[in-house]
Formats: sequence, C-alpha cells, structure tokens
Amino acid sequence: MNSLLVQSVRAGLVTLVSFSTPAFAGLLVDADPDWKESAAEMPAAPQASGLRAFDIGSTSPNAFFVDEQSVSVGEDGVVRYTLVVRTPGGAENVTFEGIRCATGERRIYASGRKDGSWVPMKNSAWQPISVNNYNRPRAALAYDYFCDGPAGPRDRKHALRLLEQRRDLTRPFGGR
Repeated sequence: MNSLLVQSVRAGLVTLVSFSTPAFAGLLVDADPDWKESAAEMPAAPQASGLRAFDIGSTSPNAFFVDEQSVSVGEDGVVRYTLVVRTPGGAENVTFEGIRCATGERRIYASGRKDGSWVPMKNSAWQPISVNNYNRPRAALAYDYFCDGPAGPRDRKHALRLLEQRRDLTRPFGGR
C-alpha cells in the first residue's frame, strides 16, 4: 500500500477517535488565557417541586435530579446547578456544582446540609469531567444535556430547555 495513503488513513482515524470521544472535549479547545470565573452565589435549598430527574445513561440504583430553580449560566459561560442524588435507602446527597463546556471541566462548590445551608468544599477546583461511576451524572449533564461540544447554553432559559430532553446520540448532530 502506498505510504502516503497509509499516513492519510492513520491521520483520519486519529482525528475520528479524538472527535468522537467526549472525554477529550476539554483537550480540543485551548483555554482562554483571559477567562475569569464569576463569583458563584449559593442558591436556595432545593425544593421537591423544582427537581427535574435526568438520565445518566447507565444503570444505577440511585435517582438523579437537578434543581431547576438553581440553574444559571454565568457571564463566564459556566452552567451552575444543584445536583441531588437519592439512594434507594432514602439517603440524599446535595451539591452545588458548575460545568465549563469550553474546557470539559466540572467544579463542586459546596455540599448541602439537611437544614438547607451550604458547606463550601475545601478542595473546590476545576477538574476534567471523566466518565466514571462517581462523575457519571456530571458527564451526562455536560455531554448529554448542557454542552454541544465546547458550546454551552446561551442563558438560563436555554439551559432549562436543554435539560428537558436528553440528546439522542444515535441521531445526526445529537438531535433531540
């Protein structure tokens, strides 16, 4: 086989793999060196009436919700929301988080208490969104709902519309 053809096929395969794997999304876009994160205001405690269930795309005994009242899109492009995870035994974990679509990163700002107050996380830093059991809800929110590659929702109203229906990755352009 012609070596130029082999090199072209190899380059095409590498490109295809890179663009088809959401875990690499943050590596495809250069971080904006002038980007500054806006201050994150802690939302009110989530109310049961405002929780929207979402599908994480894998089997889990837990139920996953986003508090619609907490969803915001900052001028910094960060989608912020309250994540509520309920176990079959009745335990509930509440966290206030952010997703930065442009870099494929997530951040947990605070953990919620039963009395509705927030406890800021000690190690609240931006981290790549990895698709593992712990981060699966965040990966689902980023790649199946909020982010279209490096593009995030335009505003709160758009983010809520995106949250209504999971992206169908079997349809062209991830149609909804």
